[in-house]
Amino acid sequence: MSDLSKVRHEMLPDLPPPENTTGPVGWMRRHLFSSVTNTVLTLFTLYILYILLVPTIDWAFIKADWFGETRDACTSGGACWVFVTTRFSQFLYGFYPEELTWRINLAFILLAVQLVWLMIPKLPFKGIVSVLVLFVYPVVAFYLLYGGSFGLDVVETHKWGGLSLTLVLAVIGIVAALPFGVLLALGRRSEMPIVKSFCVVYIELWRGVPLITVLFMASVMLPLFVPAEVTFDKLLRALIGIVMFQSAYMAEVVRGGLQAIPKGQYEAAQALGLNYWKMMGLIVLPQALKLMIPGIVNTFIALFKDTSLVLIIGLFDLLAIVQAGLTDPKWLGYSVEGYAFVALMFWIFCFGMSKYSQHLERHFHTGHGSR
Repeated sequence: MSDLSKVRHEMLPDLPPPENTTGPVGWMRRHLFSSVTNTVLTLFTLYILYILLVPTIDWAFIKADWFGETRDACTSGGACWVFVTTRFSQFLYGFYPEELTWRINLAFILLAVQLVWLMIPKLPFKGIVSVLVLFVYPVVAFYLLYGGSFGLDVVETHKWGGLSLTLVLAVIGIVAALPFGVLLALGRRSEMPIVKSFCVVYIELWRGVPLITVLFMASVMLPLFVPAEVTFDKLLRALIGIVMFQSAYMAEVVRGGLQAIPKGQYEAAQALGLNYWKMMGLIVLPQALKLMIPGIVNTFIALFKDTSLVLIIGLFDLLAIVQAGLTDPKWLGYSVEGYAFVALMFWIFCFGMSKYSQHLERHFHTGHGSR
C-alpha cells in the first residue's frame, strides 16, 4: 500500500454500508421495488393477498370454534373445527380398536426414530440402521399392526383406516417401488433382447392405464388368477397394484438418470475390470441416483397423493374416513372444514418430502454441471 493510500485509509475509516442496502430493507429494494413495474406488481400482489387472506384468517382462526361435543358448540360464525377435534382419533386410526392404537403409535414412532437417525449426518451405525429399516422393521411393524403373535390380538385390515392407513400405503409403496423401478430401468437398457422387451412392455403397459383402473383390476381380477383356496386381503391387493403401477413410473425416472451419465464412466469401470453389477452398484447408479433425486421425490409425492384413490375399492384412508364422517346427519354442512384438514395433512407430508429432497441435493452436490 502506498503512503498516499495509507493516509487516505487513516483519514477515511471503514464505514458500514447504508442501511437501505442491507437486511430486509435492502432485499425489498432489490427484489420488490427495483423498478416501476416491480413496484406496481408488488402492490397489486399485496392487495390480492389482503382481500384473500384477511377473510380466510378471520374465518379459520379468529371466529373459529375449536372445542365442544356437538355442532351446537359452533356459534361464532367461523370455522367449526369441533367436527375435526371430536373425530380426530377416528381420522388418525380409522376403525382400529381404541384400546390398541398404541400399537400404531409405536410402529410409526419406531419408523420415525430410524429415519431421523439416517437423516442426521455424522451419526454412527447408519449401515446397521439401514438394514433394520429395510429388513427387520417391516416384520416388527406387521406384527404390531396386524397382531397374531407375541400375545397381540389380531386386528383385521378392514378396521385399518385414516391417516395411519394412508401412511402404510405410501411407505410400503415407496419402499417397494424404488428397487423394482431400478431393476426395470436396468432391464430396459439391457442388451439381452428378451429382458429388454419384457421391461419395455411392462413399463409401457402400466404407464398407459390410470391407477384407478389398476386398483379395480387388483381388487376384482387378481383373485381370479389364484387358486380358490388362496385368499388375498383387500389391502394386500391394493398394495400390489400400487407397487406395480408406481414401479413403472419410477423406472422411467431412473432410466433418465442412467442416460445422463457420460459413456466414459461406463468405459472407465470396464477398464478397471468391474463386472456389470459392480459397475452399476459402485460407479453408475450412485451418480445416477444423485441426479435423479428431484424426479424420485416428485414420484414419491405423487404416490402419496394417489393413495386417496383406494377409497373406490372400500379402503377407508384419510380422505375416505373424513368423507364418511361428513355423511353423519349430525355434522352435515361442515365439508369445508373436513377437506381443509385433509389438505393440511397431505401438504405437511408432501412439503416435508420436498424440503428433505432439497437438503439431499445440497448435501450430494459436487459442482457437476456448474460450468
